[in-house]
Amino acid sequence: MFLMLSVPSVGAAAEDLSCLNTEQRTAGNLYAHFQQQAYAALDRRMEGYEQLKTAEDIVAYQKKLRAFLLRQLGGFPERTPLHAERTKVIQAEGYRIENVIFQSQPDHHVTANLYLPHASVPVPGVVVSSGHSRTGKTADYNQRFGIMLAQHGIAALCFDPIGQGERSQLLATTGEPLFQSTTTEHFLLGVGSILVGRNTARYRIWDALRSIDYLASRREIDPQRIGFTGCSGGGTLTSYVMALDDRVQCAAPACYLTTFRRLIETIGPQDAEQNIFGQIAYGLDQPDYILMRAPRPTLISSTTGDFFDIQGSWQNYRQAKRVYARLGYPERVDLVEVEGNHGVHPQNLATITHWMKRWLRGEDKPVPIAELPVRPAADLLCTNSGQVLTSLPGERSVIELNHEYESRLAQQREKHWQTTPRNEMVARIRNLIGVRPTSKLKPPVMQDLGRVQRPDYHIDKLLLTTDSGIPLPALTFHPTIPVDAAYLYLHDDGKLGDSAAGQAIEDIVDAGHAVVSVDLSGQGETGTDKRDPVLTDWKTYYLGYLLGKSLLGLRVEDALAAADFVAYYQKNRANPREVHLVAVGQAGIIALHAAALQPQLFTSVTLRKTPRSWSAVVAESAPSGQLDSTVHGALATYDLPDLVRLIGKDPSGQNKVRFED
Repeated sequence: MFLMLSVPSVGAAAEDLSCLNTEQRTAGNLYAHFQQQAYAALDRRMEGYEQLKTAEDIVAYQKKLRAFLLRQLGGFPERTPLHAERTKVIQAEGYRIENVIFQSQPDHHVTANLYLPHASVPVPGVVVSSGHSRTGKTADYNQRFGIMLAQHGIAALCFDPIGQGERSQLLATTGEPLFQSTTTEHFLLGVGSILVGRNTARYRIWDALRSIDYLASRREIDPQRIGFTGCSGGGTLTSYVMALDDRVQCAAPACYLTTFRRLIETIGPQDAEQNIFGQIAYGLDQPDYILMRAPRPTLISSTTGDFFDIQGSWQNYRQAKRVYARLGYPERVDLVEVEGNHGVHPQNLATITHWMKRWLRGEDKPVPIAELPVRPAADLLCTNSGQVLTSLPGERSVIELNHEYESRLAQQREKHWQTTPRNEMVARIRNLIGVRPTSKLKPPVMQDLGRVQRPDYHIDKLLLTTDSGIPLPALTFHPTIPVDAAYLYLHDDGKLGDSAAGQAIEDIVDAGHAVVSVDLSGQGETGTDKRDPVLTDWKTYYLGYLLGKSLLGLRVEDALAAADFVAYYQKNRANPREVHLVAVGQAGIIALHAAALQPQLFTSVTLRKTPRSWSAVVAESAPSGQLDSTVHGALATYDLPDLVRLIGKDPSGQNKVRFED
């Protein structure tokens, strides 16, 4: 008999299936758990920063961090011809605007507006990266960047990032962007990018580098005097590019730079491209984007009321100022703080323009605030339809680029699986997702917390404690006289998934089996309330991502602990009971990994509404709800069908794994 606990029963009218009190829920919250790990890593990074005493120390530090950043982005494609076209010219007082299109990769086009001052000699050029505006380059503040710089003798190239303006990568059947939120599109593009070992940032950075290539190719522009600026998400991109490309002589990231500590203490991680895999664990903090380019001129443009914390901006600046002073150029880094909320206010714009004039034109005079009327967005469009995907035959989206790369990875995977011993491939998978060897996993400790009575069975509330630091609230659905074989039930909604009367768990109980359901780390009572039906709990996911951890790996260990409990509770360890594993949704991917790593623990595995392969997810146009189960670079080593093969067959010769739609 299984799990017969002598606990007083509670009537159905008072049914309460929670297991943690408020204090336990706070202490066991996965996001809070990651926060503490992040703070410890950032403390270690500060210890390293304090050792940067000489120019040689700083140069070595810069090289180390640049190499890491490039590696984590997945590298860049080869430079191919830009095949630039000018589609329209607009004459304005003292400058002109050219609507241009060029290819950052073959059949992957960038749309941009080039603001060119009237001049007889080559002028400096500044790339302007848009923030997260659906309208991209035509947004009012981006137009004002271009106009202001052009009026002061500096060319400006405002381009559309992927997912914005004319470069939406996800279109509805009407040809309109599928999502009005640009960050949602970036997140969804990130799902496939992560699986192949890339990042949404990789595509954005490469477009920016090719934008510099385009500026440098124009005879009107001096390629030795290149600047870069942008606000919000454009500030993020400015920070990346100025750290990686020595051609950026002068930079001014706006409304982004703070410190990761202050970000995590306040609003938490932001969208896909603002998180580089493992960067906090490695010791790459936001101040390092400036340190990596020291002593080139850099201005932090901030606002007092920005949601990117201003205290962190000043801490960032102080770190930079100290390093620039050690190199002998303290005047080359500065910070402007303007009263107001997130955005480029008139004084921010004037100060950024002054900064560019000082370092790119050699003119150090204050720039007055100016009223700058903008044009209708339609004037600045480069394509006929307003979208490159519908205007340019053969245009390849980021989804297609990832899918093409995955096809090459599939050939490599096949070779690896044919030539590498099984145990070595299993070890690679364990290492990749961060699951410890079986010998290092201790059985969980169970605490019973009460009983809830239903008409024909009862539910025992449990707490499983492992050495992970995250409690695992669980429920056992217990028939009156159960058979020995039992079920472990995993669900995207945690222990309450399919738990109501008349749902799937009750069907199993009616057949005479005990069923254990569990809140895996970050689910249910150890999760947050900030869930998005498309993205799931993305802040927790991305904080783990910054730490180089996968939620999947943590949850696989949880699933193995829960399975161990089901197999061995009130049993001799030499004689476990049969464990049937059922999982619904993305939890099926957790189940596949658990069963592949310890196939002897499971008699059968039933998966419902679970993806059959990650390669199909990469090819999917809008992979909603997939983020939690992605593993950075997994498809370089294995895909989900490889796990099915590892799990193997039952004694009758049938596959242990069964998929149900």
